[in-house]
Amino acid sequence: MEELNDLLRQRRAKIDSYREEGLNPFANDFKVTHTTVEIAGLHLDDDADVLMETEAEYSIAGRIMARRDFGKAAFLQLQDGAGRFQVYVAKNQIGDEDFELFRKLDIGDIVGISGSPFRTKTDELSLRASTVRLLTKSLLPLPEKWHGLTDVETRYRQRYLDLIVNPDVREVFRKRSRIVSLIRNFMVDRGYLEVETPMMQPVAGGATAKPFVTHHNTLKMDLFLRIAPELYLKRLVVGGYDRVFEINRNFRNEGISIQHNPEFTMMEFYQAYATYHDLMDFTEELISQVAKDVCGSYVIPYGGRDVDLTPPWDRLTLKEAIVKYGKIEMNVIDDRDLAFAYAGTLGLELDKNIGHGKLLTEIFDEVVEPKLWQPTFITEYPTEISPLSRKNDERPDVVDRFELFIVGRELANAFSELNDPVDQRERFLMQLEEKAAGDEEAHAMDEDYIRALEYGLPPTAGEGIGIDRLVMLLTDSASIRDVILFPQLRPEAG
Repeated sequence: MEELNDLLRQRRAKIDSYREEGLNPFANDFKVTHTTVEIAGLHLDDDADVLMETEAEYSIAGRIMARRDFGKAAFLQLQDGAGRFQVYVAKNQIGDEDFELFRKLDIGDIVGISGSPFRTKTDELSLRASTVRLLTKSLLPLPEKWHGLTDVETRYRQRYLDLIVNPDVREVFRKRSRIVSLIRNFMVDRGYLEVETPMMQPVAGGATAKPFVTHHNTLKMDLFLRIAPELYLKRLVVGGYDRVFEINRNFRNEGISIQHNPEFTMMEFYQAYATYHDLMDFTEELISQVAKDVCGSYVIPYGGRDVDLTPPWDRLTLKEAIVKYGKIEMNVIDDRDLAFAYAGTLGLELDKNIGHGKLLTEIFDEVVEPKLWQPTFITEYPTEISPLSRKNDERPDVVDRFELFIVGRELANAFSELNDPVDQRERFLMQLEEKAAGDEEAHAMDEDYIRALEYGLPPTAGEGIGIDRLVMLLTDSASIRDVILFPQLRPEAG
């Protein structure tokens, strides 16, 4: 710590000396003409002789990441938002006075440099500086061994440093931006309207999750940060928009893990006159196409194994999946008491009054989900755990719903929507009973949503896709915190 304080004092002293010489250590009047990548592209095929004849001059700006001094000259590695580029600074090119100022620069300082391109003796395309200007003085030194830090929380907490020194991390977030853009374009091209719905809601609805609560002083009422946009998007379908989607944040007051962050990004979309079967085909096309565009192939690496996203994907009912991966007979699954006994052999400690449907999902989570590495649609979820889904016409104990699993985790959830207002009210009332019994994630009653259904929701299918988890998959990232720029963390130790 004392060493760091000494560096701070030294760099603050440099700031004072610059100002005494009439120089602004935080200047804002340098004009950038090109990025490092643009210069590299313009002269990719030019050899040393061609560059000697060029009259091109460029102005770039960025952070000094490395330097090698040779007395009256130096090589810099300059990093801007596009990439890195080598710069050659010589005393006989920029003059004695400016070279003395240049020698005071530190790694981490942000500079503006003008110069002409050339190739070094090792044939590296570089910029020969004609002027060098300090634009921002860095007070804190960059870490020397940042990439090898074992304390990953430090990387997440100081993401700005992580981005400065780790090109791989910057690439992950460039890919994230591209993934979202590709998804948005895919939806718009297929006639979906992008909309925005409330982040603060009077009723926490659209999912089974514990919400964050806030308070509006003027209205004198509690509001909930949304756990899902679902009920508002379906109101829009009632209003006549047959295809709508939203890419935005949800907030759930739940634990933090490699798969969960309290604030996360989802896309939800709804299509009138469609079923969940239609959305399975749609989802295969969407995700496989985005993967091909971003990764260059349908077969991608994740965690040291391959994932094959080539359509079509496997489709199993929830019960079929338990039989297949749990290696038990269907009669055990169909009998509630036998299924409860089987859950005990798995080490699951469950309430003895647990419903049959909830019991099956607990078994599924234990014996099936971790094994679904290749993309698999799981269908026919129990009605009792699906308060917003349409009951199957032939089997009312299950709903017309699927969840998509890839690399052992849920990536999407979809169903044919419940549009019978009487049935919906009954489902909400059942959820209220569960809430009264202590289930903090049970769905609340939403009278206005029922009123909307009473005006008529056309037959509709809807889906939510976890954007963060999709980015994890397509960037081979092990933790959700690797794909969220500023993940939620515990308070920093004093």
